[in-house]
Amino acid sequence: MTPTLPDVPAVELKIIEMTNAFRADGKLGSVKANAALTAVARAYAAYIAKNGKLSHTADGREAGDRIASGGYAWCEVGENLASFLDSRGFTSVDLAKSSVEGWINSPGHRKNMMAQFVTEIGVGVARAPGDKPKYIAVQLFARPKALEYKFQISNASNLPVTYTFGGDTETIEPSYAATHTACVPGSLTFDSAGKGTSAKTIGGRYEATDGVVYVIKPDKVLGVKVETEKFQKVK
Repeated sequence: MTPTLPDVPAVELKIIEMTNAFRADGKLGSVKANAALTAVARAYAAYIAKNGKLSHTADGREAGDRIASGGYAWCEVGENLASFLDSRGFTSVDLAKSSVEGWINSPGHRKNMMAQFVTEIGVGVARAPGDKPKYIAVQLFARPKALEYKFQISNASNLPVTYTFGGDTETIEPSYAATHTACVPGSLTFDSAGKGTSAKTIGGRYEATDGVVYVIKPDKVLGVKVETEKFQKVK
């Protein structure tokens, strides 16, 4: 009996469609196919199919390295891999469904599919050599570097201020400004003002926002207060 062989481009499109349906169920935004990501995913699927090693580092590189080499500047990436073998073959829909459902049922792969801030996707499917139909699927998620956001902290007070962002704690001295770039939004906390035993707790918490300057100003009670302003555009 001749095995059923899928239409590979149709499988790739169906995987994207099913992925976006799953993201929609989770109240997440859809991801859009990107030509560079697609080319990288297809090339890696073909590589794995030929070499037989299902690994995120089969070619000695990480997914981010392959994506960068493919001309895509990224700030967040995720990669899912799958392998399927069936002597009876696969329909296009069945192969796509097996791939997506397998990823959904695996915590690590599911996490990639539910990444909140990724915006683009690339899917590649390739058949491995041999008499029995065996297919490799590669799914890439990314957020382009162009979507990084930037904010600034400006200390207009006469006290050093300690703040925390992205898990890192920094101290900004009076009359200094610090600019931060980040791929995904995060909490910005102003912890304390002053030094040593005289330092006072501020307790100001913000969701860091693109294009905003957090200005630290003198305050009679806490020593400092934080106000927000927009970046001044340079003409």
